[in-house]
Amino acid sequence: MPSVRRVSHEFLQRRGLTTVFGNPGSNELPFLARLPAGFRYVLGLHEGAVVGMADGYAQASGRPVLVNLHAASGSGNAMGALTNAVASRTPLVVVAGQQVRPAVGPEANLANVDAPALMKPLVGWAAEPACAEDVPRALAQAVFEAELRRRPTYLSVPYDDWAAEAGENS
Repeated sequence: MPSVRRVSHEFLQRRGLTTVFGNPGSNELPFLARLPAGFRYVLGLHEGAVVGMADGYAQASGRPVLVNLHAASGSGNAMGALTNAVASRTPLVVVAGQQVRPAVGPEANLANVDAPALMKPLVGWAAEPACAEDVPRALAQAVFEAELRRRPTYLSVPYDDWAAEAGENS
């Protein structure tokens, strides 16, 4: 059975979301592991700059763009630039790392206690899947909502979900 990471990478490839703007931390490394050929990662030194670059790229291309941010701190740092993306009706798909699933909820180091709630005021859709098998479906929903609403969306994914089996329905 393929991993959540592999199914997600294949979905992103099929949808043409192969240019990724990001400023990763340790929680994002499993998503970036084995990034397929044909993907391009544009590294920024601050999350505000990353979202600004992605915003411009999405506006120029007319297509949704993937943004890769680090947990709560990176998501928080991106909020100022996200207000511009909202005002511009830019379809950004923000995927942020999260602590391992057993540490979500308690205030563990690098955990975002309620990641979707942090971002909801600025995005058209925000979620953290209930289990690893739900990640590919949630990613597809994030892309769909970004395209439909012409607004950024936000998906928080626990560190350990990327290596988990995707399940039959992914």
